[in-house]
Amino acid sequence: MEALLRQSRAMCPFLNKTSPATLRSMSMSNSVKHTAPGGGAMSNLQIIARRCPVMGKALSVQSARIGNSALAGAFGGTRAYHAKVPKARLHTNAPNQAQAVDMPNVRREHAPFTPPMAQSATTAAAQHQPGMAPQPPKAAAFDYNGFYENELDKKHKDKSYRYFNNINRLAQEFPRAHMASPEERVTVWCSNDYLGMGRNPHVLNRMHETLDKYGAGAGGTRNISGHNQHAMDLESTVAKLHAKEAALVFSSCYVANDATLATLGSKFPNCVILSDSMNHASMIQGIRHSGAKKVVFKHNDVQDLENKLASLPADVPKIIAFESVYSMCGSIGPIEEICDLADKYGAITFLDEVHAVGMYGPNGAGVAEHLDYETYAKGRNTKGTVQDRIDIITGTLGKAYGCVGGYIAGSAKMVDTIRSLAPGFIFTTSLPPATMAGAKTAIEYQMSYQGDRRLQQLHTRAVREKLNDMDIPVLPNPSHIIPVLVGNAEVAKKASDLLLEKHQIYVQAINYPTVPVGQERLRITPTPGHIKEYRHHLCQALDSVWTELGIKRTSDWAREGGFIGVGVKDAQAVEPLWTDEQLGLKQFEEDLKAGQGALGALESVLEREHVQVRQAVAAAA
Repeated sequence: MEALLRQSRAMCPFLNKTSPATLRSMSMSNSVKHTAPGGGAMSNLQIIARRCPVMGKALSVQSARIGNSALAGAFGGTRAYHAKVPKARLHTNAPNQAQAVDMPNVRREHAPFTPPMAQSATTAAAQHQPGMAPQPPKAAAFDYNGFYENELDKKHKDKSYRYFNNINRLAQEFPRAHMASPEERVTVWCSNDYLGMGRNPHVLNRMHETLDKYGAGAGGTRNISGHNQHAMDLESTVAKLHAKEAALVFSSCYVANDATLATLGSKFPNCVILSDSMNHASMIQGIRHSGAKKVVFKHNDVQDLENKLASLPADVPKIIAFESVYSMCGSIGPIEEICDLADKYGAITFLDEVHAVGMYGPNGAGVAEHLDYETYAKGRNTKGTVQDRIDIITGTLGKAYGCVGGYIAGSAKMVDTIRSLAPGFIFTTSLPPATMAGAKTAIEYQMSYQGDRRLQQLHTRAVREKLNDMDIPVLPNPSHIIPVLVGNAEVAKKASDLLLEKHQIYVQAINYPTVPVGQERLRITPTPGHIKEYRHHLCQALDSVWTELGIKRTSDWAREGGFIGVGVKDAQAVEPLWTDEQLGLKQFEEDLKAGQGALGALESVLEREHVQVRQAVAAAA
């Protein structure tokens, strides 16, 4: 030790002129202005040593090592499991025995922050300066903006990028709207407000009254402060609509589908969910979130569904998830046949009636009710009907009912299970009172009046017939939706733009992933407000756009052998779900016999129907 001290004094002027007693005193006295590498204050001897060109470098290296080890222990990583960091003494009597270490101060003291622009210029010099910690190599940060740009570029290249038009629907001029400027008027032909209930005076009056009395919002989630009479009344009305024991309202039917399938799929032991290949994204997402095994069956293919059900163990819980009306093609699910399979193989049924509620059935409960039309119309015993056999029905308040929100309906125990377990319900703010009051009014209105949906069906028939006569390719289906085939994403976008810019008609293009690539289309949805002048304008505009852009017509698809139902040789005619008898078209048949033709007969019926509707509205006012 004496030899080492003599050697150090020979090399270091400071040690040579300082006595051992002074060195000892300096090593034991601290400076509160300086932080040691592992935390706490530095001794006066350490402060002086940092000024030394030899000791300064050694101390910097050591401080960097200690600082990195401490940081690793504090913030995790591989080093945290190997660095020798003292254990925290969690049970102490004196409050000053356990002290937090200000780790950012360690970094500032030993590795001063350098602005990014100056780092490259100063790094090399800093590594050679006494008292400066060597800069660690800078890790390559993830290029977030580059990722965004790349993903958007892919959407632009495959022509699936989504554009949004500024469309402002006018309640008093339905189905008219204005664009950015109130003077830019357009006719909307793709709204899911199928019956125009978004402007119904009964609904608006009820919402105004509730808004003035109870305010804008619900105040929170249902379990905290958002449960009220409006929620209870709405759920009671929904349960009555579907002839079920109970119902539960969500912020949207996307959330209802996701929450219900995710909850049941995760809680049923070893659950298997069988899903139609064309199911909505909300159902697909719910199945993913459930973690349950998913089995996809071909769209509306009952035989494929049975084959898959038969391959599953009898004691495994099974959910068959499907829709009544598939909104992008207008097809109708084989509900009764699926119920038969569910009974045979011990499954429960989950039916999405989003695009059917308000539109079908004597009460507007959807396709499941419509399949037993006479039973429900005459108020007979509904036990054993198709709707009664469905275990879980989901629907929306945001389409045919013109408001917003979604729901499930079924047995009281099933509904209570979802209410108690589903995070999508428990942690979501309740719908505003005015919205729920308006939705309840809309449902009750449609339960008591069929005029709107009958008129909508007649308008759909008239448009479909006219487009078929003009060789415009309409995908055949029995529902209220008119999909017009384009077959190319870029052309579909051009057709939509041209209709809007040249003809003041708004019809949104439908591209991937909503529909498969090569099946792009325009989706037209007539409403009770699309009177003869609007229908004539639409058909002429579509004919003009098809000619201008050179889009394939039905005859062109037929020469290629047909495609997804368009131009198929000797194809069976698709009968609409609403029959002539259900629509009260006795006069239609008489006009047909008189030689008016289908379109002429329809127009005559529509004229009489509009007169009756105007008289009914005037009487209600």
